[in-house]
Amino acid sequence: GTIHLFRKSQRSLVGKLTYEFRLVAADRRSWKILLFGAINLICIGFLLMWCSSTNSIALTAYTYLTIFDLFSLITCLISYWIMMKKPSPVYSFGFERFEVLAVFASTVLAQLGALFILKESAERFLEQPEIHTGRLLVGTFVALFFNLFTMLSIRNKPFAYVSEAASTSWLQEHVADLSRSICGVIPGLSSIFLPRMNPFVLIDIAGALALCITYMLIEINNYFAIDTASAIAIALMTFGTMYPMSVYSGKVLLQTTPPHVIGQLDKLLREVSTLDGVLEVQNEHFWTLGFGTL
Repeated sequence: GTIHLFRKSQRSLVGKLTYEFRLVAADRRSWKILLFGAINLICIGFLLMWCSSTNSIALTAYTYLTIFDLFSLITCLISYWIMMKKPSPVYSFGFERFEVLAVFASTVLAQLGALFILKESAERFLEQPEIHTGRLLVGTFVALFFNLFTMLSIRNKPFAYVSEAASTSWLQEHVADLSRSICGVIPGLSSIFLPRMNPFVLIDIAGALALCITYMLIEINNYFAIDTASAIAIALMTFGTMYPMSVYSGKVLLQTTPPHVIGQLDKLLREVSTLDGVLEVQNEHFWTLGFGTL
């Protein structure tokens, strides 16, 4: 055949992904995330088996939060990868928008999972199956412990920023109202009940509480419909928690101007138009490149 000299070899997509993964894995900070990712996969495997053996859709809805933790760990790896990459001719602004895209994709997938749970729950209301509680409580505490341990052990910069910058969810607002009422009676608890609690911690604790109530009612009265009701509650909490983050990261991807700087930008543009030699300012566009980069 013809020999083409000086022709660059083109790596396949799998080869490129393998190369970038090795680049990230070479950093010692990534080892902890990879370890948690491996434990997460094992935990998800056990939880899915217990969901099947218990026939509990509420436990399935709660397991989806553990799957979301896997997406958040991948987002954290992408954040480390972005730190190692320099701007290129193709990506002249750098790779920060990959981080935004990862957060947007993770939250949207979590909401799709919640919609799937709502659809399955609607079908179960027509014909409620029997729920076996043998592994229900065990699965609840395994998922709760792992989710909280992952969040407290790994600093996930992208999700930490989005959870602070995005608007509060309805669950956060209700808990904030309850916290103010409690602190009005016991002022000493104001340092514990923060004005804006972590949305991921809230949904983990609220979901585990719903499953504990489900376990008790099934054990006491064989009230199997509570499992479906708890699944709907967990799905609605998941959707309500993820939706503000999807909206915030989606606006960043659409290159919209952040609302909190519009007033300052208008003032600066008026000042610029008064400078000598400046006739007018046209087609100006200000947007956030990544999280916190205007």
